[in-house]
Amino acid sequence: MAPSNNVKAAAGALDIFRALPGTFAPRDAQDLMTYPFFSLAKSHRVVPIDYHQNDIAIRVEAVPEHGMATIWDADILIWIASQIVQARDAGFATSRLLVARPYEILTFIGRGTGARDYLRLRAAMDRLQSTSVATTLRHIGERRMHRFSWLNEWMERTDARGNPDGVALIVPDWFYRTVLDETLVLTIDREYFGLTGGLERWLYRLVRKHAGRQKRGWRFDFRHLYVKSAVLSPFKRFAFELRDIARRQALPNCRLVIECDRHGRNLLAFTYEGRASCAHTVDPVVLSGTDEDVPSGTGGSCYRELKHRNSSAYSNSSVAPNVESNQIESNVTDDRCINAPTSAPNGMGGPSHD
Repeated sequence: MAPSNNVKAAAGALDIFRALPGTFAPRDAQDLMTYPFFSLAKSHRVVPIDYHQNDIAIRVEAVPEHGMATIWDADILIWIASQIVQARDAGFATSRLLVARPYEILTFIGRGTGARDYLRLRAAMDRLQSTSVATTLRHIGERRMHRFSWLNEWMERTDARGNPDGVALIVPDWFYRTVLDETLVLTIDREYFGLTGGLERWLYRLVRKHAGRQKRGWRFDFRHLYVKSAVLSPFKRFAFELRDIARRQALPNCRLVIECDRHGRNLLAFTYEGRASCAHTVDPVVLSGTDEDVPSGTGGSCYRELKHRNSSAYSNSSVAPNVESNQIESNVTDDRCINAPTSAPNGMGGPSHD
């Protein structure tokens, strides 16, 4: 991407929002946590994502040169969302045009700052810019599509002497408006950036979104999760990896249990045990996560002590999956349970019977 000295001119009438210094809570857009917008593989993906659920349609397309934006590339969007929410809550003006030094982005998302890391950051921004998204989200009642790229533009900046002076990124209006809505943003654990598996990262975001304020947690059947992930691997491989993640309890502040329902289908039951509001089990207003400046209209917050992991990731259950997660969101395909392991995972007790 060619350097640009006049960022504001290149971006039209947009004001420049300079990245805020300091360390603060990471925030994620709930729509990006719920729906399949990114490739979960580190390999080059050009096969489109084509997802439909009732009136919601999502089509993600990639160009062969760069491939589809991955869930690791989405860390840059988490950084952008965190910057915008932090500035908004502190009363600062925000903009779709952000200016920052690559070092600030890399350190926030837990990456290194060597030459290879800077090259990977450039490649990630290329994928975000070249990936095309078309969706009816935010326009469901109007039944119309909105097409955009995760980055409208990104530019390298130079100072008056021609030396590198950071990067400028322009996010699409669809994403910007989503992040500005405090009910559509959630705080995530910083440990998320340390998750190395694409499926682990996707599952953490799904758990955080659906179970963050549900005292009894949430349940999805395996087939529904498979469709929702938009992975290209066979279902058997997906189910195997899902069971392994539950066995290892690999997600920060998340409790995963594999259950069998009365029809013999595999269910993934999960709870989020991190920071959440204790006032209500479900609340359409979501705390943005800012510690010092809390947006008006949000309730108080608290910490819930983590439960001891004293049961295995397998249990028998007659509890039906959440109605919203299966009957409304998907057409459930029968998936018969496999037998639970004869021995419990390391550090965990025997099977529980809820």
